[in-house]
Amino acid sequence: MHLKLFFVFPLYIVALGTLGTHAQGNNSYWQQHVDYTMDVQMDVENYQYSGTQTLVYTNNSPDTLQRVFYHMYFNAFQPGSEMDIRLQTIADPDGRMLTEDKKSRIAALSESEMGYLRAQSLSQDGAPVSFSEEGTVLVVDLAKPLAPRSSTTLQMAFKGQVPLQIRRSGRNSKEGVALSMVQWYPKLAEYDFEGWHAHPYIAREFHGVWGDFDVKITLDKEYVVGASGYIQNPDEVGHGYESAGTKVKKQRGKTLTWHFVAPDVHDFMWAADPEYLHDTVQMENGPTLHFLYKDNPEILENWKNLQPKTVAAMEFLNKNIGDYPYDQYSVIQGGDGGMEYAMGTLITGNRSFGSLVGVMVHELAHTWFQMVLATNESKHEWMDEGFTSFISSLCMNEIMDQNKDNPFERTYNSYYNLVRSGKEQPQTTHADRYAFNAAYGASAYSKGAIFLSQLGYVIGQDKLMESLRQYYADFKFKHPVPNDIKRTAEKVSGMELDWYLTDWTQTTNTIDYGIKEVASKDGKTQVTLERIGLMPMPMDVLVVYNDGSQETFYAPLRMMRGEKDNPYGQLKRTVLPDWPWAYPTYGFQIDRPMEDVRAVVLDPSQLMADVNLENNVWQAQP
Repeated sequence: MHLKLFFVFPLYIVALGTLGTHAQGNNSYWQQHVDYTMDVQMDVENYQYSGTQTLVYTNNSPDTLQRVFYHMYFNAFQPGSEMDIRLQTIADPDGRMLTEDKKSRIAALSESEMGYLRAQSLSQDGAPVSFSEEGTVLVVDLAKPLAPRSSTTLQMAFKGQVPLQIRRSGRNSKEGVALSMVQWYPKLAEYDFEGWHAHPYIAREFHGVWGDFDVKITLDKEYVVGASGYIQNPDEVGHGYESAGTKVKKQRGKTLTWHFVAPDVHDFMWAADPEYLHDTVQMENGPTLHFLYKDNPEILENWKNLQPKTVAAMEFLNKNIGDYPYDQYSVIQGGDGGMEYAMGTLITGNRSFGSLVGVMVHELAHTWFQMVLATNESKHEWMDEGFTSFISSLCMNEIMDQNKDNPFERTYNSYYNLVRSGKEQPQTTHADRYAFNAAYGASAYSKGAIFLSQLGYVIGQDKLMESLRQYYADFKFKHPVPNDIKRTAEKVSGMELDWYLTDWTQTTNTIDYGIKEVASKDGKTQVTLERIGLMPMPMDVLVVYNDGSQETFYAPLRMMRGEKDNPYGQLKRTVLPDWPWAYPTYGFQIDRPMEDVRAVVLDPSQLMADVNLENNVWQAQP
């Protein structure tokens, strides 16, 4: 007889309300600060641009700095760059970056097609400084050491060339977007309690310093611009930014200057195209949403229908994580897929409606985890991509009426495939150091999402969502590290969770529990469980009886030092003695004869990432 499992319970309930903020416990916390003022001129004929940058850098660290570093990302799009060589040597290169014959598109760039970003002059408080270009990193020896709790002004003249669109940035994308200007300016590297983070750019992740951006962009006046920040001259630029009823007074000549200010961000992007349509939606008690997309009849209906879904997604994320802290958000057609930026995203637009909503939701969710919390996603990529994937799965389940009992089914299957592949590396691996792109993706996105969904299995779904809101409240604008989410969950749940963070993120230990035996003993039913994998977990056990009734048994993990609330409130639950992790087997007794038992099931929620589900169900023989 095959038992159909009708007892998988939908556990994720949308959380209602948010928690207030409280002071961070670590009084020694500090972070650097930058203020950018940039004036840029773009030539849309040859895609070259020049600019000036005044950067006020405040050293809030206890250290005296002798050097600083800038990211010069566009230098990656040159034949022979580290990104090019990595693309040519990794076993499973990104297909978007390959030619039809599977060769590197970067290697094929001509001099007029490649990208570059070069400092032409650089001074510190008026004194010239020496600097050297090392690929995508500019190394600067300061003219005067920067003492703790002091500021300095760095002034740079720079020039650049926009590469053909290959990865995220670039010109003339496959969908015909003229300019996707991301990672386009000299960006000061982050310095924190671990030191400098001036890693080379090989198409992976980013890290940045919070500050205020004041940016002026001058280009052909036929182009429409979407960007991070708030437009400062809406009645001059027009194109849908002007106040209602205002007659636009455009500048004379062939060009137009767009002025944006973006406070409290760690990046600045912009995109431009002469065929952009621009729609706005003002949310009630929320930000203004901007939608910029190509004037293409094939995508028009989807982009119109996307707008109320963006409102619904923003409302969902505000409710379940915390309030969006800015007054605008822009969804812009551009790039090569989807990528998050300060106050906006670039996404490809020629998609099915479901795919368009899905990429919007994912990139919008990044705002909370990467643009506001801003972990170092080069070192802790799973905290950004994984947490974003977790909440966006819940969001899509609600706003697209998917009604899935377990919206993470595909996520778990991706992780199981990773384990079976033998290519898994610990999540502590630097994003650039994964041997396989596929292993990086499954680890960052899928295993990272399971960190949260499975944490809900450990501490309870209500405590998980409470932890997520508290984590956001405590650590927004503070670059949290893995220990911070763990400690937040500990404080909310009252449990000890160091074992969970250690095994799941710092090792490739797997979870494998099984039902070793169900036997009759003294007129009752004796159940013996076994731990086969190295990673410990608490155990939920569902028992189904022949009369149709059900009950659960819960064996807490001893090292948790606590118990979760009953997740199956409609069923009777028996809390068993703690299971010490070192014991490979664990037994308990059911006070009914074995003849009454139809089935025994481990983890009916299916949220524990057990790598072998075949030994998780015992069924009575007919």
